[in-house]
Amino acid sequence: MTAGSHRFTAESVGRALDVLGERWTLLILREAFFGVRRYAQFARNLGIPRPTLSARLKQLVDQGVLDRVVYATEPDRHEYRLTPTGKEIFPALVILMQWGDDHLPMPDGPPLVLRHSCGEPVAPRLSCTHCGDEITTSSVTPEPGPGYQ
Repeated sequence: MTAGSHRFTAESVGRALDVLGERWTLLILREAFFGVRRYAQFARNLGIPRPTLSARLKQLVDQGVLDRVVYATEPDRHEYRLTPTGKEIFPALVILMQWGDDHLPMPDGPPLVLRHSCGEPVAPRLSCTHCGDEITTSSVTPEPGPGYQ
């Protein structure tokens, strides 16, 4: 086994990308995090082709990221709500947003700023739940976990 080759046997990143790795999927989730729930709102906000939207929403429901919930019965109308599993994706989306703002900046600055409940703009970081130190490529060592094969 080569150094670090165990990272590829369980394929955690690949499995996550199978569900989340398509551009429209992440944009649908972005909209869901900021309150969009209805099909027409997603279609209007994103300018997404309707067949693509339908397919992505179905996939997110099938994968347990969104719930499809009836909000009116005549005619049947549904909305899409983030599940607890879906809500856990939020930090990853915030990190992607920050990366885009830092490395692919707009001329006039970020198009959206997230403000924390303390009143300050969000500056996301990953930190160790044990010691609180920031997680970086130089502060972690990959090693085989319980799912290693």
